[in-house]
Amino acid sequence: MKEQLKIDITGMTCAACSTRIEKVLNKMNGVEANVNLAMENAAISYDEDVVSSHDIISKIEKLGYGATEKVQRETKQQYKEEEMKQKKHKFFLSVILSLPLLYTMLAHLPIDTGIPMPQILMNPWFQLLLATPVQFYIGGQFYVGAFKALKNKSANMDVLVALGTSAAYFYSLAEGIKTIANPFYMPHLYFETSAVLITLILLGKLFETLAKGRTTIAISKLLNLQAKEATVIREGKEFQISIEDVKVSDRLLVKPGEKIPVDGQVILGQSSVNESMITGESIPVEKSVGDSLIGSTINKNGTLTMKATKIGKDTALAGIIKIVEEAQGSKAPIQRIADTISGYFVPVVVVIALFTFLIWYLFVDPSDFPSALETAIAVLVIACPCALGLATPTSIMVGTGKGAEMGILFKGGEHLERAHKINAIVLDKTGTITKGQPIVTDFIAFQEEKKVIQYLVSAEKSSEHPLAEAIVKYGMEKRSSTLPVKRFRAIPGYGIEAKINDDEIYVGTRKLMDLKSIAHTDIEKDLLRFENEGKTAMYIAINSTIMGIVAVADTVKETAKLAVRELNQLGIDVYMLTGDNERTAKAIAAKVGIKNVIAEVLPEEKANHVKKLQQKGMVVAMVGDGINDAPALVVADIGIAIGTGTDVAIEAADITILGGELTLIPKAMALSKTTMKNIRQNLFWALIYNSGGIPIAALGFLAPWVAGAAMAFSSVSVVTNSLRLKRVKI
Repeated sequence: MKEQLKIDITGMTCAACSTRIEKVLNKMNGVEANVNLAMENAAISYDEDVVSSHDIISKIEKLGYGATEKVQRETKQQYKEEEMKQKKHKFFLSVILSLPLLYTMLAHLPIDTGIPMPQILMNPWFQLLLATPVQFYIGGQFYVGAFKALKNKSANMDVLVALGTSAAYFYSLAEGIKTIANPFYMPHLYFETSAVLITLILLGKLFETLAKGRTTIAISKLLNLQAKEATVIREGKEFQISIEDVKVSDRLLVKPGEKIPVDGQVILGQSSVNESMITGESIPVEKSVGDSLIGSTINKNGTLTMKATKIGKDTALAGIIKIVEEAQGSKAPIQRIADTISGYFVPVVVVIALFTFLIWYLFVDPSDFPSALETAIAVLVIACPCALGLATPTSIMVGTGKGAEMGILFKGGEHLERAHKINAIVLDKTGTITKGQPIVTDFIAFQEEKKVIQYLVSAEKSSEHPLAEAIVKYGMEKRSSTLPVKRFRAIPGYGIEAKINDDEIYVGTRKLMDLKSIAHTDIEKDLLRFENEGKTAMYIAINSTIMGIVAVADTVKETAKLAVRELNQLGIDVYMLTGDNERTAKAIAAKVGIKNVIAEVLPEEKANHVKKLQQKGMVVAMVGDGINDAPALVVADIGIAIGTGTDVAIEAADITILGGELTLIPKAMALSKTTMKNIRQNLFWALIYNSGGIPIAALGFLAPWVAGAAMAFSSVSVVTNSLRLKRVKI
């Protein structure tokens, strides 16, 4: 049986680390792992009959990394804050010890600066005293990481840093020892190189951590929406309790201006509730007894008594937070490029550095060991693949976070990536293009009007279709009584049939009348007139005779026309899919600017029509809100659920649009395009830093400390570029 496991991982320093852990875990029987460097965690699916969570954690720890089952956000935040304090402490100590060594670099300049150089600063033993704590206390993390990596037959950033700084440190130490035998010997000291390199790398990591913290701001905003306390009514008394202590079926009191604590149902009172933070709908929604409430929304004016129906991780907001977290932690297919490169990068760099040293020592500057060493160190340092590992996940984190703030929930990085390839989008009509709240606009009875409306309302009362609700509501307005229904059957795509008293009642399309062999050609003109007006018109037949026509119209959403225009501007062909007859469908499509109409489609045929478009070479997105849309949402390359729709549709979809705001659909496509552009920029610059910097360093044009600075800030630049997404207007 498959189980899901989230593990927080500490000690990862670059893409080689995350790639190594992922490869090792995926070699375990029954394990599928996705390790995210930016989030410092792993999402794991495993077969509990084959392997345990303890085995997985032990495997990660054997690789030399810390691993714990995902802890509470507050606990992780405390750990992060403590880790940041330690990083700052070590960095500032490193700066204090490295500044005097950095000052000595002025003595190496080819020109006389005239700046005084105290003799003690040039003393090899004084420099050793300053450099040693930097090398082994402050930089000890690199040795530990390198040892663990090499022990597991892999190489990472720690290996490159440890090799480069150790070469400079121990060569300088050897030069200092020579002065013991010969006091007049002028040593070539590179203590400043090793110390300054470590300081710069720590500075880069500090900035990187700060920047990465800003990429998760979307989750923080969602968490801040949650209510902290609730007023519970127990044994007739009111108590203030923590939100964690609320139980299902608790009676809760919500006063004006307070947040609805959890998901529930109104049992007493009436008020309007601002649900914009969840649904995106700016107009407050009127709530009365029996209406559902969404946790974290705001009660505006009246006092409500509610019954808690969903708490904790089952609430709507918790579901949204889970989707965003999983999306931010997921891996986009484009990241495989970076993972593949980083898996081979470090060993290749070590070989390149070795060859660089030999070429300089043997051919370029024969027997000049310091010059050859300095060039090799520069190659080692410039090549750290940190930026490469952060290029994709940071963009995914910011992109999905920005989407969540806009009301667009991507279920994973792969969906965010695939969405920009969409060139055809299929919109379901009812509840997607229209509001899904139809009203009866016309009613014609050819004879016995009172009987016809009574039979019509009685039959439709047994149906759950939105059109049936409109007809029942119309009957109530006309004060029509209802009769008991002996038999009822809904025929999807056709209509309904029922038995009342001894009469057979049929309400539906031409196809239903043809199916039941009921003549209707003589009164076709009335049906056509309604259909040409964009209304859904249905025959009403009692036994074998047409007795009337009822026409129902659904209001088109205000933003539908704008959404279609924006999709067309993005180069996406828009199709409308509906069970309505072709005339009605085309009339509604014309109102919103849709040229491609697929009408008279039975619910079970929707998925087939999506497949037909895919067979033409199109990359198809399907947008729907109902249970009958779920198969088509799954079949489509991207399934988009309208958040006001059913849970089944939302579960089947890859993207959820909160509320019914259709303009969020083109925004989702645009966000995907923008995020992919950002990822490509990151990968380009990361590769330029690494692959472009290596030959420059190998040719001797980069001093090691310059290479260290470039490497340290390459990661920062990648994360900063990702953060630009937050400011991009979509």
